[in-house]
Amino acid sequence: MRQSFRRTEPIAFRTPLALLLVSLSFVAGVWWWLATPVTLARAPIDPAAKLDCVSYAPFRGDQTPLNPNLIVSEEQIEEDLAELAKITDCIRTYSVDNGLDKVPAVASRVGLNVFLGIWIGNNRLKNAQLVDTAVTLARDYPGTIRAIIVGNEVLLHGDMSPSDLRELIRSVKARVNVPVTYADVWEYWLRYREVQDAVDFITIHVLPYWEDFPVRAQDAAAHVAAIHKRVAAAFSGKEVLIGETGWPSMGRMREGALPSRTNQARVISEILDLSKREKFRVNLIEAYDASWKRYWEGTVGGNWGLFDAEHRKLKYPPGEAISNYPLWKLHMGGGMALVISVFAVAWMTSRRRPWPPRLVSWIAVAVSATSAGILLGVAFDKMLYESFGFGGWLMWGSLLAAAIASPVLCALALMSGRALPTFVELIGPRDGRIQSFATMLLGVALAVTTVIAAETALGAVFDARWRDLPFAALTMAAIPFSTLTLFNRPRFGTRPMAEAVFAGLFAAAALYTLFIEGTRNWQAVWTAAAYLLLGATLWQARSKEAGSQRSASREESTPAYALPSAGLPDHLDAADRKVRSA
Repeated sequence: MRQSFRRTEPIAFRTPLALLLVSLSFVAGVWWWLATPVTLARAPIDPAAKLDCVSYAPFRGDQTPLNPNLIVSEEQIEEDLAELAKITDCIRTYSVDNGLDKVPAVASRVGLNVFLGIWIGNNRLKNAQLVDTAVTLARDYPGTIRAIIVGNEVLLHGDMSPSDLRELIRSVKARVNVPVTYADVWEYWLRYREVQDAVDFITIHVLPYWEDFPVRAQDAAAHVAAIHKRVAAAFSGKEVLIGETGWPSMGRMREGALPSRTNQARVISEILDLSKREKFRVNLIEAYDASWKRYWEGTVGGNWGLFDAEHRKLKYPPGEAISNYPLWKLHMGGGMALVISVFAVAWMTSRRRPWPPRLVSWIAVAVSATSAGILLGVAFDKMLYESFGFGGWLMWGSLLAAAIASPVLCALALMSGRALPTFVELIGPRDGRIQSFATMLLGVALAVTTVIAAETALGAVFDARWRDLPFAALTMAAIPFSTLTLFNRPRFGTRPMAEAVFAGLFAAAALYTLFIEGTRNWQAVWTAAAYLLLGATLWQARSKEAGSQRSASREESTPAYALPSAGLPDHLDAADRKVRSA
């Protein structure tokens, strides 16, 4: 038998080496494709042609307009506006409280005009106070304030009736010498046309991503232009300003609308080009990423800015290539390192066995390693921008850690002839718990993945609009678990209750996600497939303790995980049992 093993050693070495090289090639090729920069006819930020206008809110870090006691400092506002003056001639604000009453003074010093917003809610006393402040500012800075916007999406939110809103706008208009308007989603202007009599011009919001039927990035600019024409035809004789339009750089898909860096740059570039050719004014949303919006709009709500929130740096500096993964070489290198680690663990484990692994075992290792190597950079990138607050960092960081550990530990278990542990073996009665440290770590990785996947699955059912879709990290973990279960599945035992419940949850969540999100949302389809794969893996679980009880009359000394597997050829089964018993 020893001579036969020696004769097969060169073949056994060449097989994993060849598969390793193939895996590394796949990782390099996919990352080269993912990092391909886009070429735009017009740069989103052109130093030779400043923007018409851009929405501005000064809040940073934990600052939020929901805090009535917050007063943003004049120094902070001046720092922002000095940067904005380099790319635009105008800013739009939404209120005059929380320190925003300082904006006109600062804007006048740096050479910016202001569309001054008054936030109108259902508190009439508060509304009156804000109106008085705005009127005073309009009188003090007549050369800076270009217009006053009385209310933002008040009709959409249901904070005021159309008749009351119209009267409020007229009262403001009577007290100032600048144009007065109102801003709302374009459908609400068409629904409540009577408001037009109170304003000097129409201000509409056209956000292709947030439409009831989301518009793809490729069609976003044409959609904005078409809506402008439609509204202009409905309100002939009055200018129609697009008061909000843009695209998010990060977040979840809505049908075919994909937030990304390249899509944001493309949409902004094409909208600006169309507005110039068709001669309508555009205010982009927004100047800076707004972290505070993530509390109720998720990741996507906080990533509409031209500047990032943390460093206050321009996302797309003129002359630089625009890619979804600027650090793609680091992502690719990390993925390759993970692939090599998985193969190294599998190789070292196989060398300690008295039988050579079958080809199917190495193919399973290669599939797990390649998928993990490709997706590591994507999952790491998603963790960085989707983690929000301590709970967010804990959840997504734990899922990524489990996803990285999964292919390594599954390769070890696959080559050792061990099955995927069950939850009862991990946290059940002491006598039946796992003794192997490596297998215990594998069980922990499975438990972490399952619990976090269950949380996201429930979120996809009950709070889908804002929830991020964990397709990358979940796939990294699910594929190794499934391959291990496929080839090293215990033959005896009963299906544990916990695994059965989770499997049912994932199956139901996957079907619901596909039904709600539709097949155009490839992130949702991918996530649903990962739920199904993880659910199928858990459904195949068998309790080792129960299996031992059923098979005690036949082979009391043989645990379920020692049965023939993909790593153990059938003709070596008897010899292996002799070695293990010895």
